[in-house]
Amino acid sequence: MTDNVEVCDGGCACGYVRYIINAAPFITHCCHCSYCQRQTGSAFALNALFDAKCITIKTGDIEEIITPSPSGKGQVIARCPQCKVALWSSYFMGGIKSLIRFIRVGTLDEPAQFPPDVHIYTQSKQPWVKLPSNSVVFEKFYDFKAVWSKENEVIRQSLLAKALDDK
Repeated sequence: MTDNVEVCDGGCACGYVRYIINAAPFITHCCHCSYCQRQTGSAFALNALFDAKCITIKTGDIEEIITPSPSGKGQVIARCPQCKVALWSSYFMGGIKSLIRFIRVGTLDEPAQFPPDVHIYTQSKQPWVKLPSNSVVFEKFYDFKAVWSKENEVIRQSLLAKALDDK
């Protein structure tokens, strides 16, 4: 897992939105689902998952749009209202929408620090995309307990409990 980064900055293409993250990510996904392909205009999306409370917008503000997701529950994409770059997503899975953000790694100032820990939805991966032989690969999604570190799984469970308490 990408756990050596404690503080990182990022922002949109035009510079209107700038944010800072004061934590290491739980995990970094390289998602090959057809939704991510369409939404990014590329072969995959690279998302680092962070506790939302560790992310602070330094300048600007965001606009949110709701789009479909493989789960059928949808996602909220946070974009710069000026250049429209997608900065992060929040998914409606398991009630954690406002608690975990899927940061678009390409919006980070130093994206090379966040290589993928897992490749997901590889059943819809473009055939010309070749993954390294040591990649952790899932045809669809995965069981959190089997993939996340024990520490991060405890945090995820506490966030999930909080989400259920807030309902």
